[in-house]
Amino acid sequence: MNNPALRYTAFDVDGEGGNPAGVVLDAREMDAARMQKIAAEIGYSETAFLLDVGEAGERRYRIRYFSPLAEVAFCGHATIATAVALAERQGTGRLRLVTSAGEVGVETRQADGRILATLTSVTPGVRDIGEADLASALAALRWDASQLDAALPPRIAHAGNDHLILAASSRARLADLDYDQEALGDLMARLGWTTVHLVWRESDTVFHARDPFPPGGVVEDPATGAAAAAFGGYLRSLGLVRPPARITIHQGEDMGRPSRLLVDVPPGDGGIEVSGTAAPIGG
Repeated sequence: MNNPALRYTAFDVDGEGGNPAGVVLDAREMDAARMQKIAAEIGYSETAFLLDVGEAGERRYRIRYFSPLAEVAFCGHATIATAVALAERQGTGRLRLVTSAGEVGVETRQADGRILATLTSVTPGVRDIGEADLASALAALRWDASQLDAALPPRIAHAGNDHLILAASSRARLADLDYDQEALGDLMARLGWTTVHLVWRESDTVFHARDPFPPGGVVEDPATGAAAAAFGGYLRSLGLVRPPARITIHQGEDMGRPSRLLVDVPPGDGGIEVSGTAAPIGG
């Protein structure tokens, strides 16, 4: 495969699991068609492409994200992977990423012998979902409304992308993911949802998640930073956490790719912080 992409796994747990991402640190000579071709060749859920737009001494970049099928406005795990890749080459610190969803701040620092990256999302938003759309989503997932956790009601949450939030009433319901990919993909494409963020609440601050991602040509994402940020906004908006609060999301366990996402929910209505590590693949 002849392309300049690095390969990292983001939100890994001690170097294992995580969500693979492609990272192109210098995409100045690439148009969108070339970026899309590279993302399709790599086949990961997303590949990030960087263009330096900072003034002298300023770490500011335009970043674009492509799934194997289409461009995506924002991607959390590819942001974490990109930040770690930059920190390994330029040192830790702060940087600004200009995404199609808005400007995202990222900070990298050393923590327990690893580089930990923290992104701060755009201002999140939460809105209701129509009954017909919810019924269609449940049918495509092969879920019944009686299997939902009534304490965490269905909503559309946004922190760069739209995600449907659905909470399972049991870990067993979350573990049994067998959905109609074509039906769910068509529904998500029509309504502009990037993933469906399926969660189960282990405790007030610990959640387990799964994220179907058929619009990107991926059955399931093992770690979804954009959805984690949206979920943090959802918890704050519905008064389900008392800010400042940190929650931990475990994802990818049912895929054999355990991932850990740390979500910090500040007071007010500002961006949600999502932190994680990243490790080179095959390095």
